[in-house]
Amino acid sequence: MRAGPVTLFLCGDVMLGRGVDQILPCPGDPALREAYISDARSYVELAEAVNGRIPRPVGFSWPWGDALWVLDEATLDVRVVNLETSVTRSDEFAPGKGVHYRMNPGNLPCLAEVRPDVCALANNHVLDFGRPGLGETLDVLAGAGLRTAGAGRDADEARRPAIVPDGHGGRVLVFSFGLPSSGIPTDWAATRHRAGVDVVPEPSTAAAAAIADRVRREKRPGDVAVASVHWGSNWGYRIPLEQVRFAHRLVDGGVDVVHGHSSHHPRPIEVYHGRLILYGCGDLVDDYEGITGNERYRDDLRLLYLVSLEPGSGELAGLRMVPLQAHRMRLRHASQEDSHWLRGLLDRIGGGFGARVGLEPDGVLTLRRD
Repeated sequence: MRAGPVTLFLCGDVMLGRGVDQILPCPGDPALREAYISDARSYVELAEAVNGRIPRPVGFSWPWGDALWVLDEATLDVRVVNLETSVTRSDEFAPGKGVHYRMNPGNLPCLAEVRPDVCALANNHVLDFGRPGLGETLDVLAGAGLRTAGAGRDADEARRPAIVPDGHGGRVLVFSFGLPSSGIPTDWAATRHRAGVDVVPEPSTAAAAAIADRVRREKRPGDVAVASVHWGSNWGYRIPLEQVRFAHRLVDGGVDVVHGHSSHHPRPIEVYHGRLILYGCGDLVDDYEGITGNERYRDDLRLLYLVSLEPGSGELAGLRMVPLQAHRMRLRHASQEDSHWLRGLLDRIGGGFGARVGLEPDGVLTLRRD
């Protein structure tokens, strides 16, 4: 049993499909059914037009770049990612969706490079290739020994938390669920007799109470409960009041960390009753590098969230955020100027939540506990 805080690695969306899949050693079928792009390799060309040539194929570690060094240097107990892509060879494109993400199962070693303890799956892309695609995704991840939460072959499996020993005598419980506000179709919800994801119809008092009841039934003394929730729009910094209330009710019900994602850029941070709420972690890995239209949000800048919790209580002991930048579909350390920009942004948008952010000499952002 190790002394010191329980330390988690959390991040936003990890999308290893489409263009990313095409530069890896085992690219799948590049066919797309998007309004303007019909070949996934076009996303590679868009990125190359902005930042220069990307070698093909790259090694499995390429998309993670400098993030792997950062994570290896950190003392981490549990790593949680939101895997926002199906892992399948299925050609059953989900109807009614304008964008579909899939990674060839042969490229799964790319995901394994970051050594995730839990892959949260309750998001708006894991069923992009239908329930056959979801079934293959679950089988491939399980076959690689990767824990999942938030999706399953029925509602019981989709709602079951992933459980990871924390190295301090307790466990980390990861509950994954998503809201329609993130674009999850309501008919993707898992039922007693149908595979799908854990969909929470709305951020209501009743919904929070139902999740809190599940947490209480699973949580033992010394455990840490993480609610990994896919919610909200892709762009913008404002947090709707109903999301704030919902997050507070989760904490009041026994959740220690609210791990929010869906937005393409970071959103505000809050510490409520000593518990961390990340309203939106932003993207981490994707193929959006050459897409224009929302440059003011600087979605090329990414954050690794290193969360330290008091063992036994789950209270926040500290938060460090490492700024990175997507460049040639690979993560590299952000410049000092960009780190300053991120610090100012997080300070400004988190002011209403009492969150103040500092910048260390090494470029790491820290949450101040004033």
